[in-house]
Amino acid sequence: MSERKVLNKYYPPDFDPSKIPKLKLPKDRQYVVRLMAPFNMRCKTCGEYIYKGKKFNARKETVQNESYLGLPIFRFYIKCTRCLAEITFKTDPENTDYTMEHGATRNFQAEKLLEEEEKRVQKEREDEELNNPMKVLENRTKDSKLEMEVLENLQELKDLNQRQAHVDFEAMLRQHRLSEEERQEQEQEEDEREAAALVEESRKRRLLEDSDSEEDAAPTQPQQALLPNPTAILDEAPKAKRKTERWERSVGTFGSTPQLSGLVVVKKTDLGRSIQRGGVLPAPDAVKNGQVAGPALQTPGTSSLSQLGVYSDSEDSSGSN
Repeated sequence: MSERKVLNKYYPPDFDPSKIPKLKLPKDRQYVVRLMAPFNMRCKTCGEYIYKGKKFNARKETVQNESYLGLPIFRFYIKCTRCLAEITFKTDPENTDYTMEHGATRNFQAEKLLEEEEKRVQKEREDEELNNPMKVLENRTKDSKLEMEVLENLQELKDLNQRQAHVDFEAMLRQHRLSEEERQEQEQEEDEREAAALVEESRKRRLLEDSDSEEDAAPTQPQQALLPNPTAILDEAPKAKRKTERWERSVGTFGSTPQLSGLVVVKKTDLGRSIQRGGVLPAPDAVKNGQVAGPALQTPGTSSLSQLGVYSDSEDSSGSN
């Protein structure tokens, strides 16, 4: 039984490797590789940003007729993630970097351009000094002058720092604290003056109100003097209409002009005369004894009930006759 994972292969005795046909492939053929974007770039077609480290399925090819110290240069083709426009860049072995070629612009390239410019200037200077001693002297003079200017600027900064070092910060804080306390005292005094002004104004207003109330109450005093008796106001009140009695509705009141009023004859008695004169009613004991006592109940005048009593006595007396 043979092995599942074969490590050794069988070669027949007449095997000749030279007889195996070689596959002829074009030199500029392309391979599909998986890579990440080597730098930040922006698509020229749609403006989409492609950040460093984004993965792509790129096509790789060898650049013809370009090399650096025998090292081949490779070109890569990728597509924009938004508009599918083709973007190409290639390797740069000289600077160990990549170079943008087509379809996009590289971002954050200012620092790199600055470094390249500095290297170019330094190289040109070295080339000039190589064969020109006077240029070397001029460059040294410029360098020494620039160094002197830098030292002067540094000395000015040191002097400025020393002047600031002699500043008494404690005194500044103390002065600031005193000014703050003075400001608070001034504000407190202003508040007290305002409070005193408000109190004075309220007192004046109260005095004016009291004086106005006294002036309003002064005319009412003579009116109270006119009525010393508390019950005197009852006499001034309008008198209620007297209720007409039933017998007055049938017979009529005395002194009126109906026909039945002439039929009533009032009996003249001593009691009636005294009542008609407005005198004082004698007490019952005094009447029985034939003596009139002192003044008793005083009636203001004859009433309908007393007239009715006299009228009933007259009827009794006429009936007995």
